[in-house]
Amino acid sequence: MRSFLTTTMFLLATPLAAQNIMSVTVPETVDDMEFAVESAIIDMGLTIDFVSYTGDMLSRTMADVGSDVELYSGATLYNFCSAKVSRQVLEADPTNIAFCPYTIFVYSLPDSPEETVIGHQIYPGDSMAPANALLDEIIANATQ
Repeated sequence: MRSFLTTTMFLLATPLAAQNIMSVTVPETVDDMEFAVESAIIDMGLTIDFVSYTGDMLSRTMADVGSDVELYSGATLYNFCSAKVSRQVLEADPTNIAFCPYTIFVYSLPDSPEETVIGHQIYPGDSMAPANALLDEIIANATQ
């Protein structure tokens, strides 16, 4: 069932043009999808360089900054690189180094913890197309 729903939702996903973000919402918990994203990255032979537990940090510090708004029920960012894709995009345009490492985000909202959003920034220009394709492939693998 997950495969059908996920495939359907992925096919319906569209970039948020104004924000240059591609995201897909799946009917899974954030914990399950964090595991799926980590596994999809590792299964492609890539190493996760850094995991940012942004949701935990925002929850932990909300009172310190004078807020009582719980933004996420879970939110994590995964930073990683691909030597092959990075070489390709950097040979095409050395200034693409500004986009390294690549990031995939995973989050769920407090009012819908059984739905998780997974996505990435859409990198600009034709020279970054291989990086966008890599991120799309990882998300597709994680949500199948």
